[in-house]
Amino acid sequence: MLALPAWAQSDEPYMYGGFGAGQARAKLDAERALGVVLPAGVTATSISRDERDTAYKLFLGYQMNRYWAVEAGYFQLGRFNIDASTTPAGTVNGRFDLKGINLDLVGKLPMSDQWSLLGRIGTQFNRTRTHFDGSGAAALNGYDPSRRDTNMKLGAGLEWNPGGMAVRAEAERYRVRNALGYHIPVNLVSLSLVFPFGRSPTSAPRMSSVAPSYSPPAAVMAAAPPPPPPEPVATPMLLPPPAAGIPIPPRRLSFSAESLFGFDEAQIRPEGARALDALAAELKGSSFQLVTVEGHTDRIGRSDYNQTLSQQRADAVKAYLINPGGIEASKISALGKSESMPVTRAGDCKGEHKSAALLRCLQPDRRVEVEVQAEVSSSGMSKSSGNNNSSPR
Repeated sequence: MLALPAWAQSDEPYMYGGFGAGQARAKLDAERALGVVLPAGVTATSISRDERDTAYKLFLGYQMNRYWAVEAGYFQLGRFNIDASTTPAGTVNGRFDLKGINLDLVGKLPMSDQWSLLGRIGTQFNRTRTHFDGSGAAALNGYDPSRRDTNMKLGAGLEWNPGGMAVRAEAERYRVRNALGYHIPVNLVSLSLVFPFGRSPTSAPRMSSVAPSYSPPAAVMAAAPPPPPPEPVATPMLLPPPAAGIPIPPRRLSFSAESLFGFDEAQIRPEGARALDALAAELKGSSFQLVTVEGHTDRIGRSDYNQTLSQQRADAVKAYLINPGGIEASKISALGKSESMPVTRAGDCKGEHKSAALLRCLQPDRRVEVEVQAEVSSSGMSKSSGNNNSSPR
C-alpha cells in the first residue's frame, strides 16, 4: 500500500478509502443524566466522569474533482462513563456507547502540490446505547435505554499527499441525541490514512523528472519528442569555425526545467549539475564573446512569482557555470523571462487550473536557454581553442 503511485491534485475523478483513529470527548452533562435515572428523593452527592475515549472510523469516498468529494463512513466514538454516590446512601454507575454511519460533502482547498485544507459538512445516523445500574438507595435493577437519531456533523482539517498515500489530521464535531432524551456534543480529533484506487497509474502523475539533456528549441517543439538519453553527452567543440568572412550566428541550447531543478525550486539537482559540467567543458574549449542565460516559466501562477522564479533559475545556472564551471563571470549574463516567451502555441494547452494534464502540456515552456555568441577575428574567422578536426554540434 505504501508503494502506490503518486497522484497529482487534478480534476480527474477517482475513488478512495481509508481509516482513522483518535480521541473523542463527550460533554455528558452528568447532573442532568443522573436527574433522569435516579429514583425520586435520591440525589447525587459525588460525581466522577470519564468523558474521553479512543475512537476510530472507516470511510469510502469519491473525489469528483480537485475541490469536492462525497464520503460515506462508519464511526465508533467510544464509551463514556458516569459514577456517583447518592444520598440516601447508594451508588450509581452509567455508561454511554456511541457509534453510527455518516455521509459527508468534503471540500478541499489546495495550498501547494502536497498540502490542502479540508472542510466537511454532513449528516450522521447514530445509535446511543445507555446502561445504568445502582446499589443501596440508588438501586435501579438495570436501566438500558437506547436511541437511534439522525443529526449533523461538521469538520475541518489538513491533508498531506506526498505521493500515493495521503495523511489527514482533522477535528470533527458530532451532535448526538442520547437515550435519555437530550443532545450531547462529541468532539473527535483524529489522524487518518487515505488510499486512492480505481485509477490507472498514468492518469495523473506528479511532475516527473526528465533526464538532464539539452537540445535546440525545435526539438522541444516537436509533437512527440524522443526520450532523452540517460546522461548528457558533450561534443568537443561548441562553436565550429565557418568559412572566412561569414559571421557566426549565436548558438542557443535549451534545458528543460525539470532536468535542472526540482518542482518549483531554483537549486540545481545533481543530474542537472552533470549537464552543466558538460556545457562548461565545451565553453572552455571554445572562444566566445558572451553567454546569455535565460530562465522561462509556463503561464500558470502569478506573473510576479513566475518572474522571480525564472530569474532565480537563470542566476543559479550562471553561478554554476562560474563556479565550479570555471567560466569568466564578466562573459555571462542572466535574465528572467517569466512566461513571456512560451514555446507552446496559443490553444495548444487548454485550461487554467493546475491539473496534471495541463502541466504536462506546458512542460516545453518551463526551460532554461543558453545563448553563446562566438568571438570573431578581424578576418571573419572564429577564434576557437578546440580541435578543428572535431565534429561540429
